[in-house]
Amino acid sequence: MVNTAIFVEIELKAEIDRVWQLTQDPEKHPRWDLRFSTITPAGELSTGGYRFIYERGLFLHTIKGTGTSLGERRRPDGTRTSALRFTTNDRLSPLGEGRGYWRYLPTEEGTIFITGFDYEPDWGQVIDRLVMRRFIGWMTAWSFDRLRIWAETGTPPERWPLASVLAFWRPDRPKASRCRRTPSQGSTMAQAPSTLRTLEAP
Repeated sequence: MVNTAIFVEIELKAEIDRVWQLTQDPEKHPRWDLRFSTITPAGELSTGGYRFIYERGLFLHTIKGTGTSLGERRRPDGTRTSALRFTTNDRLSPLGEGRGYWRYLPTEEGTIFITGFDYEPDWGQVIDRLVMRRFIGWMTAWSFDRLRIWAETGTPPERWPLASVLAFWRPDRPKASRCRRTPSQGSTMAQAPSTLRTLEAP
């Protein structure tokens, strides 16, 4: 993959079990993540993960795709990881085949939640580099802050629809700017867990 991978990091004042629950549950995940409208499990993997079908509703079309996911809930250092692969045959999707990960790092004040992912651009390199990759990175960061609000305060993400981006008078609204967008060291995909290399294709 030739483009720069997307990286997002945020610190949540919430226990790692809480963050894991809100991100690993396929019913809860689409509630805070703008990138998905629905995620439906579609069978287990021999490695312990699962297959899923995802949808993202647009104004006049619904993008559909498939994926595989595998989480590591117990690691010797106390961190957790989740690996993901996805693909779609939908010609209207700007994202083709891709892969990514989540990392959960416990801290004294809560949890650092990190994602890194990359994909093949189906709308061409120029549009992806100038528009789509920036927009998808922003969507991810904004969604991470909406997740933070849910985890820290219990406020349902539905209270903060996308239109709340324009609510400038609300300092407590989700903001993509609260996230780190570049890794502090190394490259984005170099931080991927080893399970990503062996994860079954969608």
